Amino acid sequence: MSIQVVILSGGSGTRLWPASREQYPKQLLQLAGADTMLQATATRLAGAALEIAPEVLVVSNEEYRFVIAEQLRQIGQKGRIVLEPAGRNTAPALTLAALAATAKGEDPVLLVMPADHVIRDVKAFQAAIAIGAEEAQAGSFVTFGIVPDRPETGYGYIRTGAKREGSSALELAAFVEKPDAARAAQYVASGEYLWNSGIFAFRASRWLAAIEHFKPAIAAACRAAAAGAQDDGDFIRVAQDPFLKSPSDSIDYAVMEHLAASPEIGCGVVVPLAAGWSDVGAWDALWQVSEQDAEGNATHGDVLLEDCTDSFILAESRLVAGIGLKDIVVVETPDAVMVAHRDHTQDVKKIVTRLKADGRDEATKHRKVFRPWGWYDSIDMGERFQVKRIVVNPGAKLSLQMHHHRAEHWVVVRGTAEITNGDKVMLLSENQSTYIPLGTTHRLANPGKLPLELIEVQSGSYLGEDDIVRFEDTYGR
Repeated sequence: MSIQVVILSGGSGTRLWPASREQYPKQLLQLAGADTMLQATATRLAGAALEIAPEVLVVSNEEYRFVIAEQLRQIGQKGRIVLEPAGRNTAPALTLAALAATAKGEDPVLLVMPADHVIRDVKAFQAAIAIGAEEAQAGSFVTFGIVPDRPETGYGYIRTGAKREGSSALELAAFVEKPDAARAAQYVASGEYLWNSGIFAFRASRWLAAIEHFKPAIAAACRAAAAGAQDDGDFIRVAQDPFLKSPSDSIDYAVMEHLAASPEIGCGVVVPLAAGWSDVGAWDALWQVSEQDAEGNATHGDVLLEDCTDSFILAESRLVAGIGLKDIVVVETPDAVMVAHRDHTQDVKKIVTRLKADGRDEATKHRKVFRPWGWYDSIDMGERFQVKRIVVNPGAKLSLQMHHHRAEHWVVVRGTAEITNGDKVMLLSENQSTYIPLGTTHRLANPGKLPLELIEVQSGSYLGEDDIVRFEDTYGR
């Protein structure tokens, strides 16, 4: 039995603003350990006594493709990244993954996981997956239900049925929408309900047959999109026009909720999971799963606390000092600071909505912007000038380009730069510089084995990122 890990990585995580933003969401961040949430998900079965496919399948979008590929490379994980032309929820995303997994005639068990969850007890998680994989191999549609430790109104629930013969798995009775507080307490007290984790297992062929039966429009659109797919190195680019015709639906609504009434398609099974799970849906949830000191405080970064209790402080770029705080969340980033009571962290999305309405960049992107060749940080800006710190990865290069409205000065501070400046190509090292006049074709590359770092000073009448005319680009932009 081969297990194909499928990671769904398309969410924007706005409730974890300002650390998580649309152009660099929570699954790409180091919020609960040394690895990013995506990296932790990709390696969660490492060491398990299971037959795991060597490549993970990640379903995401164009915006995150190079960062995902780089994060997988950093941990030595092979991966294929299926690129959705647009978001259509989890059922079409999974269908694309199932088609990719069966393209060579194989029929693995798909283990489907969101990229942005925390699992603290990995051994318990692996044990539950082993049980679910056996059920899936036999033809069942498996979901993993979180054993609740409290009444929770923020999660959907799964009502369980009888215990499966010869297994600790349970029959899937029904999916239940998010309850109010009183009903949530009843669910937990009954012992018949589990939280809906959004983690699933089934054979790829079984999923494709089920989506054909229950949602033929999704199946048809995804098959047409996959038929027109292009293989682009790490990426599988499905055809845009057919995929855009797919309805939007979740795995639960599209298939899982209909199984009880359609036994000819397959049976639904629930495997209880008690493994320190959290979907990290808001800052208070991250506080709960973070390591805390004796006073209940969780801190990340350069933080000093005096007389604080039950608080969460994250500092990205500077010292943050807290005095006399209780039940408070503070998140500091280079361009924004968010302070909230822990009971109100779900309302962070209201701030994001207001930022978007005002057209502010802080809603969608960080000051530090990742690119396929490395990253840049806009460290200062004023009228008619902008200063950037630019880091280019070894062997990488920017596009051959020019600007209509700005000139640029480049000063190398670390490494070696290969610079195309008009009809000249030159090598510059530390403390050397060059000037790129307005309208001049130019390119920056790192021919070395160490990161290249430079300071760029832009000057001109318009400094937007859309003032780029590309003539040649390694990354197909």
